[in-house]
Amino acid sequence: MTPIELIRWSLQMTEQNTVGLVEDMREIPLTPTTPGGNHPIWILGHLAVIEGQIPTILYGETNPVADWWPLFGMGSEVKSDAASYPSFDTLLRTYRDLRANTLKMLDQIGEAGLDRVPRNVPPGFENEMRTFGQTLLVIALHNMQHAGQIADTRRAAGRKPRL
Repeated sequence: MTPIELIRWSLQMTEQNTVGLVEDMREIPLTPTTPGGNHPIWILGHLAVIEGQIPTILYGETNPVADWWPLFGMGSEVKSDAASYPSFDTLLRTYRDLRANTLKMLDQIGEAGLDRVPRNVPPGFENEMRTFGQTLLVIALHNMQHAGQIADTRRAAGRKPRL
């Protein structure tokens, strides 16, 4: 397996896992991991704004969902009112569209471009995002961390573990 194949597989697998877990929470999207913890609506929005940051980090381009940053960005506070957020379907569709864009970007970057240096690394991630390839793997790992939180919200809601 080449490095680009590994990154593509990681991005595809984490999207598939996240979507499989979160779709089961459509009717109860405000179930938190713990009282006051993250819930599926916030997690989906957070994953979308971080996914939207990839062109910003790599190329210095604008995040297409930058206006969602106050709701879902790093340091935002989880709210328990669904009316405070875009709809579940909007969040899920946006997350999936942005991940599809990331995969297209990966194809454009190509194997040889994985060692390029990102233009706009967020403060505190300088060691983790030294190259395009590392940045994309960090995104996949970040996604998996939050998929674990969705799994916890499912358990908190009484759902059985997903195999």
